[in-house]
Amino acid sequence: MNSFINVLLLVVTFPTMLISVFVGFDLPIDFLNTTGANLLYRFEVFLGLGLLIAIISLRRSVRRWMGVSMTSKTAKFAWNGEISLGRKQRVILYTAIESIVLIFLAISYYYVTKEAVFISGVLVFFAIESMVFLLVNAKNKFRVGITSKAVLVSDREIILIYLAGLRKVSVSQQTIYFDYIQDLQLSFPIDCVVESERTAFFSILEAQLDPNRVLFQNTSPK
Repeated sequence: MNSFINVLLLVVTFPTMLISVFVGFDLPIDFLNTTGANLLYRFEVFLGLGLLIAIISLRRSVRRWMGVSMTSKTAKFAWNGEISLGRKQRVILYTAIESIVLIFLAISYYYVTKEAVFISGVLVFFAIESMVFLLVNAKNKFRVGITSKAVLVSDREIILIYLAGLRKVSVSQQTIYFDYIQDLQLSFPIDCVVESERTAFFSILEAQLDPNRVLFQNTSPK
């Protein structure tokens, strides 16, 4: 989910920066017979792009806050454990890098043209929100949980694996794969689960499923 959101933000960033450059440096726009500084509806364009960035970012923020809130209620899960230390360190690093990039973009937009101040404000807000998210949750709220209906991984991104229709669970190249009917496959990195707890994880997961319908492959420790 987080990768998809980043792609969406990247898609929005390119035209936003392009428009900012044309407006900020008053470059000619030949097909409109005008220049960037004289472009009509500049305020509305920057407002719309800022709102689009805000909506995309807000959706990610709401989902991940809800995710950590759900996995923190350990009593509601058949099995629940913190993500591994290595995974946690990467989550902290990647989230910090994302925040730095957002701050850099915010400064860049504002430097190019003051008319992009709303966009810069949105980026700064969500950069700070990401750091707050880490400060509040990084200690012990990034977790993996199993219920009778799904597996939920919750850290900087939310991974939800439903058990209905599942046909095979397998481990290959440090990834847990979940294969369903109609050739659907979902996965998440095996280091989401602490190595010492993987036996318990797969045992509890297997207990939620019909052994005559779901095959477990390469899930036992060697």
